[in-house]
Amino acid sequence: MLYERWKQIARENRDEFALRDTVSGRQWTFGQLEADAEGRSATPDAVVYPQGITAEFIFAVIGAWRAGQVVCPLETGQTPPRFSRLPPGCVHLKTTSATTGAARVIAFRAEQLMADAENIVATMGLRRDWPNLGVISLAHSYGFSNLITPLLLHGVPLLLVDSSLPEAVRRAATTVENITLGGVPALWRAWHEAAAIPSNARLAISAGAPLPLPLEQAVFDATGLKLHNFYGASECGGIAYDDSTRPRSDAASVGVPMRNVQLSVNKDGCLEVRSRAVGETYWPERQPNLAAGVYCTSDLAELKDGVVFLRGRAGDLINVAGRKVSPETIERVLLTHPAVRECLVFGAPSAEAERSEMIVACVAMTSGATADALRHFLLAKLPAWQVPREWRFVESLEVNQRGKLSRAEWRRQYLESG
Repeated sequence: MLYERWKQIARENRDEFALRDTVSGRQWTFGQLEADAEGRSATPDAVVYPQGITAEFIFAVIGAWRAGQVVCPLETGQTPPRFSRLPPGCVHLKTTSATTGAARVIAFRAEQLMADAENIVATMGLRRDWPNLGVISLAHSYGFSNLITPLLLHGVPLLLVDSSLPEAVRRAATTVENITLGGVPALWRAWHEAAAIPSNARLAISAGAPLPLPLEQAVFDATGLKLHNFYGASECGGIAYDDSTRPRSDAASVGVPMRNVQLSVNKDGCLEVRSRAVGETYWPERQPNLAAGVYCTSDLAELKDGVVFLRGRAGDLINVAGRKVSPETIERVLLTHPAVRECLVFGAPSAEAERSEMIVACVAMTSGATADALRHFLLAKLPAWQVPREWRFVESLEVNQRGKLSRAEWRRQYLESG
């Protein structure tokens, strides 16, 4: 199914620009991409593990589709998972980002991958005359669904850039007339601070982590470019998209449901996703929150006037003497302080009360500000019990290869540091 669709796209757009790899300097039309892929021999393995941000990743995917092999994209250097057996009828395996626990594998059928690509292209308005500039991980669900499947299943051209450094992005963008640029908040901040956001960016997408309102507003004020917040999950692909033309006024808003996606909130307050793009199952251990076209997230949510508002994650709630607060609630307020560049909040065991936690804030600053100053700032906006007791000031909050902050990892480092 996937390979037949790719062959149709290649035939219909044979002489049109398809792919440029800035690492090798090579460029392909759709016809040339098809011919090059056909000339490569398939591996004998049942599972193919493409890696990196190069054309070889794409050739590996096409080759696997042609040979009927399962595709399992990996980050560069990531150890391939091994399987005693493969899920029947599935053609694609995603590894989760492990920001809230151990990484898991999710299995997909061809029709589920195709449905997600269709939803993304239709909702975001991806266009063949606005090639995607690819700097995000192709192995991550975000990169695969926004860059690889639009190229192979919908004919949206792709420029691969192996570096997200501002000058590399700016230079790559000059090779075409218009671009679509997808990034994560950490990249958008770096590009903005370096005044390197390409002037020919016609569509700007931010995903992978919450997009801070001050950053969204700053980019809009400097360039007139609206950063469209995109919310999704490895288990089901795209969930919601902010299609508005001006910066949001509420950081909890992640936009409206994607095309062909139905959302509801269950009795526990968590968002449930129903669509043809929802994955088949976790593998090899099935879980009840992913089955029969329904994915129950751990995101606490509110649906209001057709807009999705995220209120934190069920597993991240901090228990302060019997009262629970979402760390995102505190982070959103902290990020409005002019001296706060980045922040991450989590709970740690309290020495004063059993089964209670204290709130810890890790903060990266743009200018000097004391813990007392930040504490007083929060006291004017939040109840006193929601103000962090412990403060850690850091140079930066490092993200992983997928542009995500791992709350669990920062909590572990804090506890180990004593």
